[in-house]
Amino acid sequence: MHERIIDEAGIEVSDVEAAHYQALKAIQELRQEGEADEVDWSGWQLEVVDESGRVLLSIPLNVAQH
Repeated sequence: MHERIIDEAGIEVSDVEAAHYQALKAIQELRQEGEADEVDWSGWQLEVVDESGRVLLSIPLNVAQH
């Protein structure tokens, strides 16, 4: 069973490269939060989807760097 945390609002970007940049920025912000260093990110990933829900990018959080 997989747990999901969904951002219902999301953001609108012009292309996949902009989506990738915003995803990395979101990961960096998450890591800057106080308890983020204490979280085991193994198995977690950030998925970027289009308006239909199709996954465009998937970035593993345990290896993503800022």
